Amino acid sequence: MNPMPELTSHLKQLRLSGFLESLEARNRQAIDGHLAYTEFLALLVNDEVARRENKKLNTRLRRASFRAEKTLAQFDFDRLPHVNRGQIQDLAAGSYIRENVAVLIAGPVGTGKSHLAQALGHCAVQQGHDVLFVSQTQLLSSLHAARATGAYERRLQSLARVGLLIVDDFALKPLRAPHDEDFHELIAERYERAPTIITSNLDLEEWADAFPANRMLGAATLDRLRHGAYRVILDGESYRAPRPLSAAKERRGGAKAAAD
Repeated sequence: MNPMPELTSHLKQLRLSGFLESLEARNRQAIDGHLAYTEFLALLVNDEVARRENKKLNTRLRRASFRAEKTLAQFDFDRLPHVNRGQIQDLAAGSYIRENVAVLIAGPVGTGKSHLAQALGHCAVQQGHDVLFVSQTQLLSSLHAARATGAYERRLQSLARVGLLIVDDFALKPLRAPHDEDFHELIAERYERAPTIITSNLDLEEWADAFPANRMLGAATLDRLRHGAYRVILDGESYRAPRPLSAAKERRGGAKAAAD
């Protein structure tokens, strides 16, 4: 009698239908390898655990909203010789997550701040943490929209509970009311409770300039961010530098300019 129809039904009832994906292959392996029943069962269980973990990983990656798959393996450390690689590896291992402190990444445009922030986010996802990557503009727009629909507090608490929040392009534009207050509230809610990564084109000493309308509020916000924070400075040339024109293009460009 073929047990598969009944077995399939029972596995689905027990929410173990993932077993079916490797059952045939593992059954053949058990027969060929003369495995004990417990060894055969262990193989199936390990397959199911790996399948579920991979599903969770893919879900966390999707929810993180990374712009692209940026990893530490892809990060060009050679272009930034002054970066402390040991510090970056320590952060990748999750030191700041365990301490519930911020990582403040500053440097000129094009030095890899967003790449590094997302790479650290990928490491956190691999370690089982929920991550959200969002620009400052997107973050504050979502809070503003929530206020308009009466869902501000719910949205604020949702952001406050994110395992790791990565805010990209901080202070790209000055914060005006009520955005400066919203940002302060979020940082205050996460302070000493959850880690946050912030990237900015401004030098760390200039971050207070992001709060031109309320310097005191800015000081209170930055005081929380800086407390115990890891600071990473990326100092180098932009990797977005345009490619040099070929000699032929340069000649054509010069001829066109002369004609004009």
